[in-house]
Amino acid sequence: MAASFFALLDDIAVLAKAAAASIDDVVAGAAKASAKSAGVVIDDAAVTPQYVQGISPNRELPVVRRITRGSLINKSLIIVAIMLLSLWAPWVFPWLLLVGGTYLAYEGAEKVWHWIHARRGHETTVEEVVERTETDEKQIVASAVRTDLVLSVEIMLISLSNIDADSWVMRLAILIAVAILMTVLVYGSVAVLVKMDDVGLWLRRRRPRWLKVVGTWLVRAMPWVFRALTVVGVVAMLWVGGHILVVNLAEVGVHAPYDLVHAATAAAGTQPVVTWIVENGLSAAFGLVWGAIVVLLLGVIARLRHRSRMGGRAEG
Repeated sequence: MAASFFALLDDIAVLAKAAAASIDDVVAGAAKASAKSAGVVIDDAAVTPQYVQGISPNRELPVVRRITRGSLINKSLIIVAIMLLSLWAPWVFPWLLLVGGTYLAYEGAEKVWHWIHARRGHETTVEEVVERTETDEKQIVASAVRTDLVLSVEIMLISLSNIDADSWVMRLAILIAVAILMTVLVYGSVAVLVKMDDVGLWLRRRRPRWLKVVGTWLVRAMPWVFRALTVVGVVAMLWVGGHILVVNLAEVGVHAPYDLVHAATAAAGTQPVVTWIVENGLSAAFGLVWGAIVVLLLGVIARLRHRSRMGGRAEG
């Protein structure tokens, strides 16, 4: 009886070691896969704060929480879909990435167009931005979750392509770990950023004097930080979207953009920094051109539909 008991304990110890080794493998795999998708994660972290600017301070964290919940739902659905597709239709992944890259390029180009248009025409006032209704808040969350869906698809697909594990279960476990890690990292950072001005105001009421000084600088700096993040977010959209387009166009047989970027980086020399700047600068330029074409096409379609509606009303 005692021998059986100790044999059972021995088996439990072996299983525990195996489980610990599996957890280590999952953590290591998640870290490696996450590193490969760092560009998209930077994009996600830079883009998201734009959606909570101008919201009442007591609604900032609830909005971030709703976006985070939407992001986790997105990633859950994406993981299920890509794990099934990896078994039955792995050929579809480049096409999905092309759709996602097109969306990112379109979003980036549209924001650039709005910047140009805003300088020429009406600029939004502080009152117009701050006074947002509950419906506006829902639209903000919905827009942020849609953008997160595209970015999450990119993160999950890039992560999947960099997982070395042969086991389907291990790949699934690593993707789940990546999803949780990326969501906590991105939206935890966003939550900290949007509350930094409140932290600054709190510090201004504290002693000693140097805390007041730090608080004042925080309050003054945050508008500039958000402006910088807006620019970084748009550049990241164009850069990541353009890079995804260039790589996956080559995957489906259109090699010209990839060959051009490759030739330019080869001509730039062997300095890693210069190569990185050239490669990502060309990717961003390609994303801007691609996105501008999509913006133009959608604008033409919208005008044609508007004319068609007006013509129908005139006939009626």
